[in-house]
Amino acid sequence: MSPARPGAALLPGSTIGIFGGGQLGRMMAMSARGMGYRILVLDPDPGCPARFIVDGCIEAAWDDSRGAAMLARGCDVVTLEIEQIGQESMASAATFCPVRPGGAILAVIQDRIEQKNWLVKHGFPVGEFHAVRSFDQLHQAITEVNGPCFCKSATGGYDGRGQGKVGFGPQPTSEEDVRGAWEALGEGPGVVEKAVDLEREISVMVARSPRGEVKVFPAAWNHHENQILVWSVIPASIDPALESRARQIAREIADTFGLEGLLAVEMFVTRDGELLVNELAPRPHNSYHESERACVTSQFEQAIRAVCDLPLGEVDVIQPAAIVNLLGDLWLDAAGKTREVCFDKALAVPGVRLHLYEKLKPRRGRKMGHLSAVGHTPEEAVELVLRARNAL
Repeated sequence: MSPARPGAALLPGSTIGIFGGGQLGRMMAMSARGMGYRILVLDPDPGCPARFIVDGCIEAAWDDSRGAAMLARGCDVVTLEIEQIGQESMASAATFCPVRPGGAILAVIQDRIEQKNWLVKHGFPVGEFHAVRSFDQLHQAITEVNGPCFCKSATGGYDGRGQGKVGFGPQPTSEEDVRGAWEALGEGPGVVEKAVDLEREISVMVARSPRGEVKVFPAAWNHHENQILVWSVIPASIDPALESRARQIAREIADTFGLEGLLAVEMFVTRDGELLVNELAPRPHNSYHESERACVTSQFEQAIRAVCDLPLGEVDVIQPAAIVNLLGDLWLDAAGKTREVCFDKALAVPGVRLHLYEKLKPRRGRKMGHLSAVGHTPEEAVELVLRARNAL
């Protein structure tokens, strides 16, 4: 490890630490290795996807401050690929090297109540929401919304976990429905969000370096089913003025935070053309996997450039590209037994590539990999990647 000079870029040959060895950490590590960096990761899973390609893997929990210190002592900078890192772990790592993004940003984003309140405080557009910390408050919030709403736990939860829906059926909301939503929250604090009249969902990735350089990626158009991202495409095929506004919102959020690293800003586009910020993620994001093929610089390379304070890469679209997630269901038959997946059928579709994460055990709903495709238009890229997925 070579000590960093204040204000100096961390050049190839330096060591980057990553909190998290999942697929995002794995793909960041692959980009970093290609640029000549060494990589250490911390993850509670000794079989995490990144361990197969990094220089070292520390097996430790997200709130293990001693493990975090061990990681940081061997690194020139530490970044993250997951939000669940304990604040003590962030602080412990920061005593040995820079941690980018930092603990203050993570503290806001880790708690959906804090995140929503922060966005409102700083004037960013959000939909109607109610913070709830008890069953009675949840009941009152659902009554006040008086229509379809989503109930989300304040901490943790992703890909539909820790979430419940109320008021979407033909029958009036019952006490049983409210109780089910409370159980979905884990019977803890959360937010109740009024469902919006949705035209589409988009996300915008912004990178910001310690020296203050900012690059904002073109918006991605995202399609979810059961609160899990199914496919995403760049560019998003939205009105240029709306695209410009979305990218400006993302930039302003990053600047307000004083971000060092990446920030994905998920947004709703309503049918009347309004933009509402949904959630923030201070890391690479599933909806920007296709940036590897669509953009001059992928989100993973940009993450390395940002945390090492290198000049940021250009983010212009070279060609439209789309991804579709491959869930563990694909590997499991009706009885739950593992089966072979014939990827050759998907790869027979022109312009399609396969990306697997080397996760050892498939589970229903677990992201095991993705397919990517390029096309002459965003719509063609989506059509090709879905055709490949359906061939499986």
